[in-house]
Amino acid sequence: MTSDTATAGHAAARDLLSRFPIIDGHNDLPWALRKAGSFDPAKTDISAPVGFTHTDLPRLARGGVGAQFWSVYVPAEFAGEAAVATTLEQIDLVRQLVAYYPDRLELALTAADVRRIAAAGKVASLMGAEGGHSIASSLGTLRALYQLGVRYMTLTHNLNTPWADSATDSPAAGGLTAFGREVVREMQRLGMLVDLSHVAATTMSDALDTAQGPVIFSHSSARAVCDHPRNVPDEILARLAGNGGVCMITFVPQFVSQRARDWDLDLSAEMERRGLDPHSWEDRKRFRPEWAQAHPRPAATLADVVAHAEHVREVAGIDHIGVGGDYDGVDSLPEGLADVSCYPALIAALLEAGWSEQDCGKLASGNLLRVLSAAEDAAALLQASTPPSVARIEDLDAVS
Repeated sequence: MTSDTATAGHAAARDLLSRFPIIDGHNDLPWALRKAGSFDPAKTDISAPVGFTHTDLPRLARGGVGAQFWSVYVPAEFAGEAAVATTLEQIDLVRQLVAYYPDRLELALTAADVRRIAAAGKVASLMGAEGGHSIASSLGTLRALYQLGVRYMTLTHNLNTPWADSATDSPAAGGLTAFGREVVREMQRLGMLVDLSHVAATTMSDALDTAQGPVIFSHSSARAVCDHPRNVPDEILARLAGNGGVCMITFVPQFVSQRARDWDLDLSAEMERRGLDPHSWEDRKRFRPEWAQAHPRPAATLADVVAHAEHVREVAGIDHIGVGGDYDGVDSLPEGLADVSCYPALIAALLEAGWSEQDCGKLASGNLLRVLSAAEDAAALLQASTPPSVARIEDLDAVS
């Protein structure tokens, strides 16, 4: 591709995103700010370039982002009261950010809110809880998070919950327990999206068997293209058409590039050989530079991400694909997708690969808007016939 062609492609992508702004499924800026000690929005000015994040308001604007699910993530090692309290603090931080930048951000609770706010030139700010540990096995807590604005919950993070198996932990429940299925039902009764990123394939299957409305994968790619347990198997992707849900492809290098995945596996094996914990983020952070010096880390590329988009479109269908970059939740990103300003590069690459404007519009925002609306419609029907669940895990799962 010549430079003139590339420039024309990016111009076409920016024009498309002015009409179909990106709805991104997952961004960890709130946790990045917390780790940096920026509990007060005044401490880090995101209206100007920020040196230690992938995200700020100027780059969101350049990226054509019209709506963002801000992750109110807390580590899976947190449990009980600590998990709930920290999740509430993260919700509070997002709400403070929205209040601090009222001309650039606005809280969104519905599909109609997203359309209105994006049309006004602001970033519609939704919230997603990343991991069922955030509710401490309490449906009352789940309802409270919904009332505070949380519009999806990932059923697990990297560790199992007592009622659901994670993709990256040893199987315990065999998927969803009886209480886990009740969590899915109650989420859909509320209109909170069931997010199947991070969960085991058995959990994905059980959730789809239970679901009465669409589910999402907020930041996952295709396992057939890169064999990582965080990605979605073809047999699950194929079920999205019947469910109406969406797989939002992500940019995490070891999820999109088999070379990066294999490098990561070799790193984990060497850590185990040296008596280090490969599941410890701090151990990996300390050991990775030494490993990388002798074994250069292979770069993931924009072309790798396009390959996942092509595969999800082929298996699930064009109506069942979106995008969830996982910016500020990773330590590296594919070449060409360094930060949130780079979405036009992805759209330009898809247009170059033969995707139509309509296809790109569906990936950018159309499909997720449809899912939000469908979840609201399903919730209205369920609420008309079903009261709030008062089920307890100790009753349904016979926990001693």
